[in-house]
Amino acid sequence: MIFSSIFFVFAYLPIVLILYYLVPFKFKNLVLLLVSLVFYAWGEPVYVVLMLFSIAINFVSGLELEYFMDRGEMRKAKYACIVTAAINLGVLGFYKYYGFVIENLNAILPFDIPYTKLALPIGISFYTFQTMSYVIDVYRGKVKAQHNPITFGAYVSMFPQLIAGPIVRYSDVEQQLMKRTMSIRKFGDGVMWFLQGLGKKVLIANNMGSIYEAIAVLGASETSVLTAWIGCFAYTMQIYFDFGGYSDMAIGLGKMLGFEFMENFNYPYTAKSITDFWRRWHISLSSWFKEYVYIPLGGNRVGQAKSIRNLLIVWGLTGLWHGAAWNFIFWGLYYGIILIIEKYILKGALEKLPSALQHVYTIVLVMFGWVLFFSPSLGSAVSYMGTMLGIGGAGLADLTGWYYLKSGLVLGIIAAVGSTPVVYRRFSKWEHSRNPYKQIACVVVYAGIFLISTAYLVNATYNPFLYFRF
Repeated sequence: MIFSSIFFVFAYLPIVLILYYLVPFKFKNLVLLLVSLVFYAWGEPVYVVLMLFSIAINFVSGLELEYFMDRGEMRKAKYACIVTAAINLGVLGFYKYYGFVIENLNAILPFDIPYTKLALPIGISFYTFQTMSYVIDVYRGKVKAQHNPITFGAYVSMFPQLIAGPIVRYSDVEQQLMKRTMSIRKFGDGVMWFLQGLGKKVLIANNMGSIYEAIAVLGASETSVLTAWIGCFAYTMQIYFDFGGYSDMAIGLGKMLGFEFMENFNYPYTAKSITDFWRRWHISLSSWFKEYVYIPLGGNRVGQAKSIRNLLIVWGLTGLWHGAAWNFIFWGLYYGIILIIEKYILKGALEKLPSALQHVYTIVLVMFGWVLFFSPSLGSAVSYMGTMLGIGGAGLADLTGWYYLKSGLVLGIIAAVGSTPVVYRRFSKWEHSRNPYKQIACVVVYAGIFLISTAYLVNATYNPFLYFRF
């Protein structure tokens, strides 16, 4: 089940909200847990058992850590934390990387190891990182162990951010799980966030995705430089509005239920460096790796050589987190190397460039990064990049490229402008204005987004969600 579907919008969500608001507060976490398990089981019921196992093992671990720490047995607490982290990573590794490891072993061994490909449990990367943050923070003394299994289960399985983030650390919602504010105004804000995200996903991401998919099926020899760049641009916009739109919907759903989640994107395509880009893109993931990997390794408090090592480790893991394939690993290392260059070689040189050149530098590097990301293999990524640079392919331009340039020009301009804060910041002032005409205009705009998105979904045959595979 995805948020941008007719069934979710007109059946699942209304039923959930009615149940949630009818019961007293003391039962709201129970309702949240049950409806979240239904949401998760909708696509693959068998993996609910895996989620329940994750909830149970981390809940018990939190109590165990508290028990040891209260008695000053820090060594036992440390071992308990390590064992739980190993179990979490073991489960994630088995389901996500088992096939990748066997494939690579088969490539170098003189015999083949037979294996069966496993379906990736939806959202396992997200909820594994959430449970790990809880256990580590209990060990660090940052949060208290949760004694109510229903409350803890609601935290882990919470459907608004279960399958696509943001990665919500327990420390961020600890108090909200116990006590949260629900009001008509907050609910209304949630509806606006949801509709904003729905519009991004359905009206922009899906249509940009259709252009990318049509170009992606062309062979390298059939693709011109113009067509390759249009395909890359289309994917660049698709993944932002797809993932960003889903994150907006998650924030909106959270507000409807009384929660406040962190924003996961801050107009990343307006960045003036790759360093700046990663402060704005998938913020919850970047902050997770910083908090639980980079800083424990020593961060930048160690010598330059070790600091570079730490960055490469973090970005190699970031790539691996996204997928079990070499192109994802190289995608992470690609960014790690650029960040190292910006930090130790370019230093303040970028800031001396004109602002426009800083933006061009950043977006071009990001687009080449997306080629590594969307390609089915490292070889195909290199081939596609070559086509973008005029190496191989069907020349500088062809009829296909001109067709997509003309037919997708208006949508491309809307997407490019929509990826900046120009429209949103002005519209946000209208949302909070006391001028009744501006408020009415906002209602009309959001109603229009809802109606057009609904009409699109009724007839849509293309409505994927890219981050399902992560």
